[in-house]
Amino acid sequence: MKILVIGTGAIGGLYAAKLSQAGAEVSVVCRSDYEQVKQGGMKIKSLWGDFVFKPHQVLRDVKEFKEKADFILIATKALPEISLPDIIRPILTPETSIAIIQNGIFIEKDLAQAFPNHHLLSIIAFIAVKKEQPALVEHDDNGKLIIGEKQNSNPQKTQKLFDLWQKSGVPCVLSNNIQLDRWKKLLWNASFNPISVLAGELNTKEMLDDPEIKFWIRDAMLEVQLLAKADGYEISDDFIEDTIDATAARKNPAITSMLLDFKAGRKMELEAILGNSLKFAAEKNVDLPLMQDHYRSLSNY
Repeated sequence: MKILVIGTGAIGGLYAAKLSQAGAEVSVVCRSDYEQVKQGGMKIKSLWGDFVFKPHQVLRDVKEFKEKADFILIATKALPEISLPDIIRPILTPETSIAIIQNGIFIEKDLAQAFPNHHLLSIIAFIAVKKEQPALVEHDDNGKLIIGEKQNSNPQKTQKLFDLWQKSGVPCVLSNNIQLDRWKKLLWNASFNPISVLAGELNTKEMLDDPEIKFWIRDAMLEVQLLAKADGYEISDDFIEDTIDATAARKNPAITSMLLDFKAGRKMELEAILGNSLKFAAEKNVDLPLMQDHYRSLSNY
């Protein structure tokens, strides 16, 4: 299987490397660390084992890819200024499937509208991984993927991608309802992510050890629960408590992706996580005062 990966940060780099390890022909688009990856590959330090990922091709630009990809795997940051349809249009063939691994809700909309006839997968990653040095990915907790078909079902092709990750040791789940799974992931992302920055640059343990911040997190989750219900999806109170308990029980406290971006001076995924939620809330006349306050506060950072 020929796979082109766009976005080789921490998440894209790790999951691309695991696909290659399973035998796929994986090419990558690199920008900031192009020279390092081209010359020596990408070093993977992982709880699944350390190795060096040497891509089939290392490209500076998508347009340099002259082959036909079975899958284009998009793992860029979910930022509004990045037009995913514009990026992949030059190399998309009728047979190419699109898979997107990003945070947020309603993130597949632009791709689905631009390419209504293409097989589209939405993938959710539950992982603690970072890339603080060029060509070095460090993975120290979890790593599960939830894979769901968003458009133009092709179960056999989806299964092939699933099997590659499974073969390489990545725990995967095939979802029958990827939108519900995205709401459940947003429950965590729309609470822990903004609060980790606004509460004083705290990791998950530091947040949950403070009773007031723990209540703050739960209240943020209740707003997501309300919004999911407006979309026709039920998230139980027990699931909220289980999510908090599971986070508290982590062996290694998590530093959220939003906090990592904030500390590094990078743009945070505000629109994908909070902005898209608030637009949907306005359409459904759902009042989310806490999320609105988080969005307003972080927009000023």
